[in-house]
Amino acid sequence: MKFLALIYFVLSLFGCDIGGSSYVTRTTVDGTDTLYSQATTQAGVARFECLRSASGACHYRVYAHGCAPTSGPDQTPSGSCESDPIERFTVARGDSRQIAGLTGFDLCVSAEDAPAGRACDGPER
Repeated sequence: MKFLALIYFVLSLFGCDIGGSSYVTRTTVDGTDTLYSQATTQAGVARFECLRSASGACHYRVYAHGCAPTSGPDQTPSGSCESDPIERFTVARGDSRQIAGLTGFDLCVSAEDAPAGRACDGPER
């Protein structure tokens, strides 16, 4: 176990980071993508890419982990959280945005700038 930790440490000296997370949001209607977004986190930097969107942009809401609205009749966050997202932004189709310092978050993406609860409903979540 200590040997593995040493390997990770040496790799970090050369700028290599092991681990990270990926989020893919994709919705289709009649076989056509209406929303296709990818988000990745690596070393505390999150990168959001809007690959396709019927509206021409992807609308993002970033919540603290466990705080995104849930699908259901009451639309309440899972846990004791503020209802407002920690980040809210729009990325044009084909563009990307990076934000440093984001780790352990939940993500809601939609093709339309919908209210927070609607952005996380159904297949778009």
